[in-house]
Amino acid sequence: MIQLPEQPAEGPVPTSADVARLAGVSRATVSYVLNNNAAVRISDPTRRRVRDAAAELGYVPHAAARSLRAGHSRMVLLPTGGFPSGPLHHRFLHELESGLRRLDYTVVQYGSLGLDADDAARAWAELRPVAVIAPGSVPLTPQGTALLRRSGAKAVITLGPQPVAGAHALIMDQRKVGSCAVRHLLERGRRRIGVVMPEEPGLAPFAGPRLAGARQAAAGTARIEPLPLRHDEESAAGLAARWRTLGLDAVFAHDDIHAMLVMRALQDADIDVPGETAVVGADDLMLARLLRPRLSSVRMELATEQPLADLVDRLVRHPGKEPERHDLLRARAVHRDSS
Repeated sequence: MIQLPEQPAEGPVPTSADVARLAGVSRATVSYVLNNNAAVRISDPTRRRVRDAAAELGYVPHAAARSLRAGHSRMVLLPTGGFPSGPLHHRFLHELESGLRRLDYTVVQYGSLGLDADDAARAWAELRPVAVIAPGSVPLTPQGTALLRRSGAKAVITLGPQPVAGAHALIMDQRKVGSCAVRHLLERGRRRIGVVMPEEPGLAPFAGPRLAGARQAAAGTARIEPLPLRHDEESAAGLAARWRTLGLDAVFAHDDIHAMLVMRALQDADIDVPGETAVVGADDLMLARLLRPRLSSVRMELATEQPLADLVDRLVRHPGKEPERHDLLRARAVHRDSS
């Protein structure tokens, strides 16, 4: 018979009273120090003594209790879905999370893939966040916005191509990406331009506006041809096999990943890039500089009048204002050998 080793008995969970006794201060002082309350003046030696006592005991403040005392949480909820994880998204997350942490907020990413708009809003509301920042790939409706506000969210913010009634909007207007790519191709003398439309559902909120931007830029001067494409070699090879029948002299391939796929397939089909067909991607990834020919791309950047975290904090502290709209996206073409 196998005997399992005895597990050490767990001691009682440390409380703020234990921290107060060890540090030789009141429970109120412990609360002020560990909750970073700047309204009460406490000396630096006392703050260090409280934090050292909490570390020695392994004490962690209870978030729910803190929320009850304050009347709201310090949680900023960032739902995740099929949002593209390109460099712009990573820069956005890094800037937002580090800034909110500096302001004593906690950023929680919440997996929302597969939830419809109503279920998603209810699931988010259950966590009682002080703010929600919903990307365009995650559904949010005016009804969902109202539910979140009734549940205590002081700021409901959308991040995507289109605003939602009742919510603040951080607009990432993807039309600018398509327009920028096509203007670059027009400047290079191209007049018959294909636009890759990825068939992955998570990219649909971005592909449609990019196509619209391409059409706006080409209006009256060039032909735009949508090109549905799965992200696999078979689909790209099929497109390359019928390329010459399409009569196109350029392609905006949605992003650098799809551009790499399309360019390789065109080259395998003996279609010269850029001689016969110019290729432009988007995101300006490192791979754009490593491909041969080097890939022209659209570089996207965030442009804000104030740091994103400060913007969120201001919206939380002044919840009664009319919904604000901030246009964040800037796009510029980076010319390389493929165009």
